[in-house]
Amino acid sequence: MEIEKFIKDSLSESADVKRKTIEFCKDEIRQAAELLIETFGGGNKLLLCGNGGSAADAQHIAAEFMIRLSHDLNRPAIPAIALTTDSSNLTAGGNDIGYENVFARNVSGLGNRGDVLIAISTSGNSENVIKAVKAAGENGMKTIGLLGGSGGKLKDLVNIAIVVPSGSAQRIQETHITVGHILCEITERKLYGENDA
Repeated sequence: MEIEKFIKDSLSESADVKRKTIEFCKDEIRQAAELLIETFGGGNKLLLCGNGGSAADAQHIAAEFMIRLSHDLNRPAIPAIALTTDSSNLTAGGNDIGYENVFARNVSGLGNRGDVLIAISTSGNSENVIKAVKAAGENGMKTIGLLGGSGGKLKDLVNIAIVVPSGSAQRIQETHITVGHILCEITERKLYGENDA
């Protein structure tokens, strides 16, 4: 492997996936932003879940909403909770009710009608994320999928499926964070920054 070529090819591939995401996902990203604006404007909250790198993405996106993304805005916190951060909760759930149920259990306990769940899965087939989406539906919540490849099983289970057009987990995850930033920035500017933008 020639390192300089690998770096160039990786960055070029990442840029290409983002360009394809504009073509294939812009309508779904807009719909997701509109849903989040409506959700937060109505006093409801956002839950997020995912595994591995997608767990880190859930935490990253939740932090942007809670703290702020655009530093030129002085805004209140926007309520967002990553269901991936409590080690006692996750290990008790994994031990007592099975790891496939840990996110669904938290959605059932924390989610309310009118809230939104962002379900993050590069394959769209993570069983614990699928069960979380089903639990969200039972709670009267709306769901957004940050997915990749074909979208997997989650594509047809969520209300809005943002399916990154790539088969590479690395490129999908990179694009999920970009989409998360876009959703957060649109939301905070529409709710709190129209006079400043």
